[in-house]
Amino acid sequence: MEYPESVSRRDFDDRMVPVYAPAAFIPVRGAGSRVWDQAGKEYIDFAGGIAVNALGHAHPAAQAALVEQAGKLWHMGNGYTNEPVLRLAKQLIDATFAERAFFCNSGAEANEAALKLARKVGHDSGIADKNRIVAFGNAFHGRTLFTVSAGGQPKYSQDFAPLPGGIFHVPFNDLSAAEVAVNERTCAVIVEPIQGEGGVLPADPAFLQGLRALCDRHGALLIFDEVQTGVGRTGSLYAYMDYGVVPDVLTTAKALGGGFPIAAMLTTEKLAQSLSVGSHGTTYGGNPLAAAVAGTVFGLINTPEVLAGVAARHRRLVAGLDALNQRYPVFSCVRGKGLLLGAVLKEAFAGQAKKLLRLAGEEGAIMLMAGPDVVRFTPSLIIPEADIDEGVSRLARALARFCAEC
Repeated sequence: MEYPESVSRRDFDDRMVPVYAPAAFIPVRGAGSRVWDQAGKEYIDFAGGIAVNALGHAHPAAQAALVEQAGKLWHMGNGYTNEPVLRLAKQLIDATFAERAFFCNSGAEANEAALKLARKVGHDSGIADKNRIVAFGNAFHGRTLFTVSAGGQPKYSQDFAPLPGGIFHVPFNDLSAAEVAVNERTCAVIVEPIQGEGGVLPADPAFLQGLRALCDRHGALLIFDEVQTGVGRTGSLYAYMDYGVVPDVLTTAKALGGGFPIAAMLTTEKLAQSLSVGSHGTTYGGNPLAAAVAGTVFGLINTPEVLAGVAARHRRLVAGLDALNQRYPVFSCVRGKGLLLGAVLKEAFAGQAKKLLRLAGEEGAIMLMAGPDVVRFTPSLIIPEADIDEGVSRLARALARFCAEC
């Protein structure tokens, strides 16, 4: 019997395209909200795979769904439909404003589909050059050339010019600027209800309500990018439900598969008819394996108990962070909703979020950045309270070292 080759973190530098700078340790096993590395060291996972592992690691129901479907049918291609994807589509339609679903593999692909749909609707409107897209500074919508152009962070797009045209950026939460930018030639406004990668910045309710009114006035589609905020992350199934603003198109990914790659673009019956056979597609999107897992994950999360539990865990984690900040006053505020939280470093510690993450990792806690000044928390939606408390304790040790070194 041949045994797998032993690998180390050094092999990443030798073998991989250097678009990531991963941690010094390699995780090999996870259970719930805890992870173990090659050396057997245990970590509390406050990152959740970047808001993906909504039920933690190796959830038994998701695991069982994967194994059961793996014994039946994995993939056929888009020349055929399948039972799991049709059931998942019904779950999403029944739970949201949507009447139609398109499945793909990632948030970027879902946003790409949403932007293409908007351009097609604009093309079919009879209004000349109705193809402008209004987006917002500091936004993040994915890494394809189209979606990275819609994102409002030049550091991700400037080296890949020439970029797709017709995209205009205005400041987030600035309704007056949006009123100037949106006009009859606008086919879509794309917005995150909470900017995730951009620093965990919630939208003002009046801002989103104003965007809805602007889109109605000018015949533009309002696209909500809920890749990070969706599937229970904010304490509601989708964040648009928190705001009382219904979009025309919604994109969802990350937590939808609980760790298995799947995404969806959701929209109305009328708008869906703008796309016809062959006008868009994907090889793997909506495959039975992914859809079976996602159906199980979505069903487990879309319950009053889990969604109410997000609010309770929010309160416990925020209380823990506030208490830490009394002892080690490095954060100016903790912002966000549900279990999408950002602890903002004070100006004296600007740019040092990565250092704090490294120290936290050494103390056995895994977290994220949301820009150089924000530490982001996106744990499992069902993280045990004991794990929240233990993770905060480990972060306390990291903060003590951080303050001593700064």
